[in-house]
Amino acid sequence: MAVKIRLSRIGKKHAPFYRIVAVDSRSKRDGAFLEDLGTYDTLKSDVVTLNADRIDYWISVGAVPTDSFTKVHKLYKRATKAPQEVVSAPKAPKKAAASKKAATTKAE
Repeated sequence: MAVKIRLSRIGKKHAPFYRIVAVDSRSKRDGAFLEDLGTYDTLKSDVVTLNADRIDYWISVGAVPTDSFTKVHKLYKRATKAPQEVVSAPKAPKKAAASKKAATTKAE
C-alpha cells in the first residue's frame, strides 16, 4: 500500500480549510484516511498546526509527501523558526562637556 501525506479539504465554499492526512494513494481526496496529522487554515494568515512527530514517522515508514503538503510544511517551518537575536551596534562615546568649555575660554 502506497501512503501519501496530502491535504484534504473540509472547508465550505470560498472558505478553504484543509486537514493534513496520511492516506492510501488510491483513495479519494476527501475519502477515508489513515491518520490526521494537522490542519491548514488559509484565511487566517496561513495558520498551520502539525503533529511533527507523526509526520516524521510516516515519512520514515515510506510515505510520500505531495507537492502541496511540502509547501505547507515549509510555511510551518518558517513560522516556527526561532527569531534571531537582534544585536544593536555599540554607541559612540560621548565627548566630554569640559572640552567645549575649555575651547570657548581659549577663544576669548
